[in-house]
Order: sequence, then structure tokens, then C-alpha cells
Amino acid sequence: MKQLSTATQYLRPERRHIVSDLIAGLTFAVVNVPQAMGHAVLATVNPGLGLYTLMIAVPIGALFTGSVFMNVSTTSALSVAAGAGLADVPASQRMEALAVMVLLVGVIQLLAGLFRLGFVLRFVSNAVMTGFLNGVAILIILGQLGDLTGFSSPYRNNVVRALHLLLNPAQVVLPTTIIGLLTLALIVALLATRLRRFAFIIAIAAATVLLAILTILRLPTAAMFGEVQTVGDIATIPRSLPRLALPSLSFVLPMLLPAFSVAIIGLIQGAGVSQGTPNPNGKFANVSRDFFGQGAANLATSFVGGLPAGGSISGTALILGAGAKSRWTNIFAGLFVALVVLLFAPLVKQVPMPALAALLIVAGFQGLRIPQAVTAWKTGRITAVVMIITFVATLFVPLQFAVLLGVALSIVLHVVRASNKVNVTEWVLQPNGFPIEREAPMQAPSNQLTLLNIYGSLFFAAASTIEELLPKVDESDRAVVAIGVRGEPEVGSTFMNVIRRYAESLKARNGRLMLVGVDPALRDQLAKTGLLAVIGPENIFMAQAQIGAAVNEAAQAASRWLKETSGPDQHEEGSG
Repeated sequence: MKQLSTATQYLRPERRHIVSDLIAGLTFAVVNVPQAMGHAVLATVNPGLGLYTLMIAVPIGALFTGSVFMNVSTTSALSVAAGAGLADVPASQRMEALAVMVLLVGVIQLLAGLFRLGFVLRFVSNAVMTGFLNGVAILIILGQLGDLTGFSSPYRNNVVRALHLLLNPAQVVLPTTIIGLLTLALIVALLATRLRRFAFIIAIAAATVLLAILTILRLPTAAMFGEVQTVGDIATIPRSLPRLALPSLSFVLPMLLPAFSVAIIGLIQGAGVSQGTPNPNGKFANVSRDFFGQGAANLATSFVGGLPAGGSISGTALILGAGAKSRWTNIFAGLFVALVVLLFAPLVKQVPMPALAALLIVAGFQGLRIPQAVTAWKTGRITAVVMIITFVATLFVPLQFAVLLGVALSIVLHVVRASNKVNVTEWVLQPNGFPIEREAPMQAPSNQLTLLNIYGSLFFAAASTIEELLPKVDESDRAVVAIGVRGEPEVGSTFMNVIRRYAESLKARNGRLMLVGVDPALRDQLAKTGLLAVIGPENIFMAQAQIGAAVNEAAQAASRWLKETSGPDQHEEGSG
């Protein structure tokens, strides 16, 4: 009963917020109806599927995400990725394949949420995402030049098609180009005014009215505008709500890799919303919970044949700017889109395709991340190279492989940085006060304790670097080296091999290796691997609540051992 009461309270809109949420939801619906249709064009499917996505994904995402204001809807990057995944599917089977892709995206994202995999996104670097999103923005811009000008190219790659257009300007269709450029100019002009929130819908409406007027005119120069393609010429938009249908499982295997790429893109974009937009209580939502919400939205959308959806940064910013107060804004937005389809479907069919192309070109320019690219370029050589590689791969490699390449580059970049940031220093104990830190010696001094502290990762790539930085012992005698490992509950096998070799080298020169500040879990790991026997239990000093206590114990033990094992030569040398 308590859970039912909580759920009811969760779904009940607050009366004081209803008006604000209704206005914000209506604003989103009006602005995004043309954008969603444009996104469907990017995905190479019926523009009406973009509207179905808004009807289902936006409210379902609102119900299940932890982010109160996260807008789960169509995005340019997701649509381009979906279109790339559908490129080899015959046009007659594309809608069935899309439904399976979106279903798989939903399942992958649901599992990512259930298994709390939000931490995985930390391995996707900003350089990779900057290169990828800039590449997608360029693909969107170049990919719309055909619809904007009426030019038809036999090539599939958008960059090559743009070059083909540049080399054959005589094949541009003038009426189509006029409508496209006028729409483009109107959008740009409106974006500089107070009407910028409604720039897209006003420009699309104006282009539709202009084309209708030019088409019905009997002037000879106006007759040619009847050849301009409209949404109704390439797709059927039923004046009804979407029907439920089970996706065909025959496309599961071919759509698995594209779905994985789309899911990753959606989760990364959604994480940007999760970590950039706080909830009304000032706290940020759990990223894994938002994974689950996006998965639920895609799962539901797959049963109406919609596009893949994800956390939209622009959509979230739009509803917040329009006055959203609760998650009911997104629920109302889905209802308003349904009303648009039911009441205005015949008008939607009259929208000129070059006008949609103009809208997407502007959206592509808005999606460019120039400041982020400049920052990545100035950060360092590795970061710049990774960004450029990802950018070029996005332009010329199938998008699903470009995403995987970006993820792989992120992991490699993380490993390289972790291994390069390792440093080994020496702590010189003082009779009174704190130790003095200095550069570790090249050679471990004979007959004395050298206390080392390691900064950085202790796992495989960094372990080799650490081995090179440890003081050499080939010319030492009776050297005691203590390595601090406080705060390390476990280490990698590569680091263990480094420690094993170092301990054996010290023993061969009558020396001794100590590990200081050892966590109980790490001691168990040492015991299971046999390394504890090599080092000796007496050389393991457990971590204690008091900082420095284990270090003092190790120093005292080293001092006793050096005195007990010193020969006459050492006594005489020490007394002198």
C-alpha cells in the first residue's frame, strides 16, 4: 500500500505547476514536430515516424528517468547513426529493421541501467565525443544538400556527394533551391529575434504557404514550383495514432551492431543531460537510473516503429527555457504531438522537402562544438590526435564502426595517460615533524632504509613504468626498500610480478622489501598469489587509522634488522 501511495504521488501533477508545464509542453511540441520529421529523414525512413517517437518516447522517458527534466526524444546524432545502420537494408524492409534496432537499443540501455553501468562512460573521453559529434554535424549539413538543391548523386558517402554537387552545379534544380535557401535565410533571421524559439516552425509554415501559393498561380514562371517535392510525395502520414506491432525478429542479428552503437551514443548524450541539469532539489540524478529510463522509452517506441530516442540536451534546454516545473512537461508534450497528428496531418504532408533540409542544415551548424574542439586541440598532442582520428572516421567510416573506434580510442587514451602519470618519490623521515619528499634515488643506498611512495595507477600499463622508476639494486648491499601502498585494496597481476622481481633482486643482494599501509583485502590477494611468502609476512605492515603509524613501524623494523645483521665492518664504519 505504501508503494502504491508513493507511485500515485509521483504521477500526480502539482496544481500550481500545471499551467507552466502545459505551456512548456506545447512549446516543445510546436518546435519539435518539424525537427522530428527532419530526424526521420536523416534515418532514411518515413518522416511520420519521427512524430510517433515524440508521442511515445518523450512521456515514457519522463516516467522512468531519474532526471526530472530530461527530455528523451529524437536527436540528430541518433538519427544519423540509425540511418547508417539501415543503409544496406532494402527500402521496403527498412521500417521493420528500424523497429528491431530500436528494440535492441532499448534492451541494451535497460540492461545498462539495471547493472548500474553508468561508470563506464568515464572511459569515453571528451576528445572522442567532440570529434564524433562534430563529424555527425558535418554529415548532417552535407547530407541535406541534395534535398536543398534537388541534386541527385549516385554516391552514398555524404562528403563525396557534396563534392559531386560542387563539381556539377548545372544539375541543381532551381525551384527547389529557391525554396530551400529562402527557408534557410528565414530561419537564420528569426534566430536573431525574440521569436528564436519558434524559428523552425515559423519558417516551415512560411515555406509551406509560399509553395502552395506559387503552385496554384497560373503564371508561367510559377508553374515550375509544382515539381518541388513535399513530405506527402515521399511518405504517407496517417491521420491516426500509431498502431502497436511486434518487431520482426528476423532482423536481430544484422541490427545488433548498429543497435549497440546507437545505444552508446544515446547513453553518452543522456549522461550529458544527467550531469548538466540538476533536479528541482538541486541534486543530479543517478546516471544508471537515466539509462533505464531511456531504455524503457526505446523499448516502448519499438512497438510503434519509431526512431531511436535519447536524452536530448537541446530538448531539455528548450523545456526549461519555456518554464518547465516538473516531469509532466514531457508527458504533456507527447499528448500535444498526438493532437498535431490527429488534427493537422494533411498540412504536414504539404511541407516542402527543401524546407526540412534547411532546418536540418541549421540544426547541424548548431550541433558543431567548435569551442570544445579548440580546447581539445590546445590540451595536448594525444588529445588532439584522438579527436581528429574520430572526426575523420565519422566522416568516412560507417558510423557504427566509427563509434566503436571512438570507444576503443578512449580506452587506449585512458591507459596511456594512466601509465604516463605514474611517479615514484622518496620520503625521508625526520626526527621531528613530517617527512621530506624528494625524487627517488637512481640506486638504492646500501645499509639503510629507502621509503618510496607511488603516485598513479598500479595496474598493467603503469606497472611497467613503475618498474623503470624503482631504484636499481644491482650495486646495492643490504638495502631495505619500503613501498607505500595505502589506499590500494587490490593491484593487478603485472604489478605483482614487478614486486616479485624486485623482492627477489633485493634478496639476491642481501636486501629486504617491505610493503607499508597494506589493506586487508590486498594482503589476502598477496597470500592467494604466493607473493606473501616471497616477501615474507614480517615485511607486511598493515594500514592503520592513524596516518604514518605503519610507516613508523616499518622504519623501526628496518632499523632493528640492519643492526642485527650488520657485521664488524658495518659497526666500525657506523662508529666512525
